[in-house]
Order: sequence, then C-alpha cells, then structure tokens
Amino acid sequence: MESVGKPKVRFQRANYVVSDMERALTFYRDILGFELAFMKDSPDDSYSYEVFQIPRHAKMRFAVLNAPGQPRVMALTELKGVELAAMPLPSRSAIVLDVEDFDGIKQKVFEAGLTIFDEGKLVTNDGRTGRELGFLDPDGNLVVVYTILTHPS
Repeated sequence: MESVGKPKVRFQRANYVVSDMERALTFYRDILGFELAFMKDSPDDSYSYEVFQIPRHAKMRFAVLNAPGQPRVMALTELKGVELAAMPLPSRSAIVLDVEDFDGIKQKVFEAGLTIFDEGKLVTNDGRTGRELGFLDPDGNLVVVYTILTHPS
C-alpha cells in the first residue's frame, strides 16, 4: 500500500570526499553522465567539518549532482590543504537521509550507544532551514539525517 505525503525516510544522496573537484567532475559528469546542480564554497563553520572529521584548516567546496530524472542524488566534497591518502580520517563517504521522525531517530541512535556528532542547523542552497545530525553506524560508516523545518516565502 502506498502512503500519502512525505515518506518516513527518503534517500537524499551519497557523498564522496575528493581531492580535486575538476577531476571528480570530469569523471562523474563527463564519463558517467551526471549533471552539476550547483557548487559552492563551504563556510568555515560548515557542519561537514565535524561529521566528516575534517581538520579545520582544510578548505572545502561542495558540489551536488543530478542523475537523469533524479535531482541531487550525489554530492562531492572537495578538500584542499590535506593529503587524503595519508589520513585515517576524514570519513570519505556518507549517506544522507531526509527523515520524518528526526527526534525519534536521534533518541534511538543515542540509546544504541553509537557515536553521535553535535546537531547542526541546516540551511539549503534554496533558503530552506532545518536540523541535521551525523552519527556513525556500528561499523563506523557516516550517516547524516535531516529534516526541513521552514520553506522560503
């Protein structure tokens, strides 16, 4: 049976940390056929520093890609000023989920004793605001959940 309204969980996108955005775009856009939805420099207080465990001195750029008929299903986070291959961290990939029961999931993750990062305020490229929370699954894989609270007028 199909539910009406927002699904409880909607897979938003995968994210890969890359060392060279142009090289990554050549692969994902020119070879695999993704389209660039938008790209922006990440602010110095970006939530990504904490959840991806990125050194604060690194410079970040963020690109979101569309697949044919599928908006914003892939993201690339470029890091400059750090050598990715030599680092045990940062987290190199993540899944991002748009969830209905943000507080319920937050509580269950806490009760499971998993590593939880401080909650962040989400501001999307189109002006929507919300909440986001990163945590590690039992095997150390990064999961970020979010919920949208406000929409631009």
